[in-house]
Amino acid sequence: MAEKETKNEPKDLIEAVPEELEKIEIEVVAEKEVTEEIKRLDRQDRSQDAVASWAPKTRLGKLVKEGKEKDIDKILKSGKKILESEIVDKLLPLESDLIAIGQAKGKFGGGKRRAWRQTQKKTKEGNVLSFSAMAVVGDKDGHIGLGFGKASETLPAREKSLRNAKLNLLKVMLGFESPEEEKDKTKPHTVPFKVEGKCGSVRIVLWPAPRGTGLVAGSEVKKILHLAGVKDAYTRATGHTKTTFNVAKACVNALEKTTKMRLQ
Repeated sequence: MAEKETKNEPKDLIEAVPEELEKIEIEVVAEKEVTEEIKRLDRQDRSQDAVASWAPKTRLGKLVKEGKEKDIDKILKSGKKILESEIVDKLLPLESDLIAIGQAKGKFGGGKRRAWRQTQKKTKEGNVLSFSAMAVVGDKDGHIGLGFGKASETLPAREKSLRNAKLNLLKVMLGFESPEEEKDKTKPHTVPFKVEGKCGSVRIVLWPAPRGTGLVAGSEVKKILHLAGVKDAYTRATGHTKTTFNVAKACVNALEKTTKMRLQ
């Protein structure tokens, strides 16, 4: 009897291991979500502090600070140039993300994608490193901005890209997949019609999709469409799509055309 009990013990341990692993995975995922939420709240607090201590230098900035200009759509439609990122911070609750334009070192040229693109310049003193970053900001309700920043360190490059993304803010028109949906007076969820954007050799096409389809696109294009407020869309990209820099700019170019084109 004692031998049978010892034989059954390893099976019980094997059965118990998957349950423990599932618990550990759940805890790790929950911890990552908590840390991401803390970082997001920290960025919001810092932007609020920057707006509170903001001393505007442009005429538009002074009007926004005094509360005389409260509509960001009116500012964008009038064609006024936004020269201070605090204007956008004050008028819109923005979320941000980084586009993976760089690549980590790997064997035989294959490395993992990362947010920082590292370059170096040959000088008499040696190799001078520089880092580039591309950021996208949006309010998930028809506003999107894309910016590029370059500096000798990673964090200043990210801050420059975020600032430039806010200065390049655009209005995106959202729509419905069919006229029947528009009659129901539900919230728009997709692009209003077929649009095409381009940058370099990259061409990207966006089509309206039925509600519930999701974003049929690459990971970096998904980031842009998600922050713009597009929940459902079909996409097709051609050209040298490995150049993520051009893919992101082509996607924003396509979204920009939603306000310039009109249905007949």
